[in-house]
Amino acid sequence: MRRVRGQAYALEGIVVSLLLVGSLVFALQVTAVTPLSASTSSQHIENQQRAVAEGVLATAVEQDALRIAVLNWNHDPASDPPRFYGIGASAERSFYVDGPPENEFGTLLERAFSSRGIVFNVLIRPSVDIDDDGTDDGFATEAQRMVYRGEPSDNAVTATRLVTLYDDDVLYDDDEHPTSTRIDGDSFYAEDVSDDVLYNVVRVEVVVWRQ
Repeated sequence: MRRVRGQAYALEGIVVSLLLVGSLVFALQVTAVTPLSASTSSQHIENQQRAVAEGVLATAVEQDALRIAVLNWNHDPASDPPRFYGIGASAERSFYVDGPPENEFGTLLERAFSSRGIVFNVLIRPSVDIDDDGTDDGFATEAQRMVYRGEPSDNAVTATRLVTLYDDDVLYDDDEHPTSTRIDGDSFYAEDVSDDVLYNVVRVEVVVWRQ
């Protein structure tokens, strides 16, 4: 009788152990990382990257570095095609591909993104006067690239800032010093879209994503 009772206790112990193991497995499955939690984590990272990009643009505006970067354009006929300063004369492009611009705005981008393994593009969309009536009709579909590091991933985020340009604005040289060349349709990548002192309003877009 004692042997039967002992076997019953042993069987009960095995059943309880199996129930405990089953409960633990179920709990782990419930608390495991799911697509939803991964998505939430990804969204958090994207929000952080957008905030950093917006901070970079805000700082660049405050330091007047963004406007200077927009105007840091080499229109010299010997530079074919015209390009941003700092790009080698042998390059058949107008934009940076290996890193940020060689100016104060580029330094801000470098500190914020490059050192953290984050890739970025910088695009400039000038306003366009489609019907030539002296007023802008929105931003250009095709952007002027300032920095282009490749096609953004699906989790890329974008921060934007507007820069207002006037008829008496001038281009800046490779030392970020103003030149005597005023912006116009021949020397600059953005056209004059206004009949008054306003020249153009360009939208600077910083697109960031992880490699």
